[in-house]
Amino acid sequence: MSAWAIVLIILGALILISLCFSVRIVRQATAVVVERLGKYRKTLETGIHVIFPFVDRTSKAISLKEIVADFQPQPVITKDNVTMQIDTVVYFQITDAKLFTYGVDSPIKAIENLTATTLRNIVGELELDETLTSRDTVNTKMRVILDEATDPWGIKINRVELKNILPPKDIQDAMEKQMRAERERREQILKAEGEKRASILVAEGEKQAQILRAEAEKESRILKAEADKAALIAVAEGESKAIELINTSNPDAAYVTLQGFEALKVLANGNATKIIVPSDIQNVAGLLASVSEVIKNDTKNNSTNLEINKSVNIQKEKIDKKGE
Repeated sequence: MSAWAIVLIILGALILISLCFSVRIVRQATAVVVERLGKYRKTLETGIHVIFPFVDRTSKAISLKEIVADFQPQPVITKDNVTMQIDTVVYFQITDAKLFTYGVDSPIKAIENLTATTLRNIVGELELDETLTSRDTVNTKMRVILDEATDPWGIKINRVELKNILPPKDIQDAMEKQMRAERERREQILKAEGEKRASILVAEGEKQAQILRAEAEKESRILKAEADKAALIAVAEGESKAIELINTSNPDAAYVTLQGFEALKVLANGNATKIIVPSDIQNVAGLLASVSEVIKNDTKNNSTNLEINKSVNIQKEKIDKKGE
């Protein structure tokens, strides 16, 4: 093999190696910083890019996805001088690869230290109870402060969460006792309210029962009185009908007197112009005999007047026979 062939082979290999180093593929959700002779040249986005080999140098791919950083618990002193351990979780995202590369050395370590100092400043203004019940407030304040501080580093702070708040052991024991006492108090209140409600329901039930019993007794007495009344009326009507039947077949003096008064009442209600009443009004026979002259009624009362005259004549004959 000649020398020229060897040179061509070497040049071809160098060209192939140069092409391999000049082509750079950037994956999705990543970015690459290019430096030319040690100076920032450009930022490569997703896709295929060609650079000058041996002149341009690329950095390690920088992830643009959201990153979760879980930091170790930090000792924090509250406003009422209670020392407790608080660990935080920070969700952040790199928005500018150039600022992230040249803005700060060890960005994750810088975020951790900045989170610890910010947490101490915020919690130092709160008391223990406020710290335990104001997590959302602390999270919001920390996110705003960290986002503003990390903006020159090309980092966007999306969320900050207080993962755990661990008070001292004696404080935890006191809190547990307080919680137990509060639960017992609520239990006693609920029990008393239940007993009160039960007593009210029992009293209302007894009241309704008494009212219903009184109404039932009242209705019972009314029905009984109506039944007794109906029975007395039925007995009286039966006795009246029996007396009437007996007097019809064999009339006595009282019945005759009563019928005489009834006949006199009918005559008085008629259209007669003259009625003769005997002086001995207790004698029904004389009463019936004294009715001697009655003006004829109109056509509608003819039949009634005939019956009355017939009855009067019969009674008159009986009186005449008795007088003989």
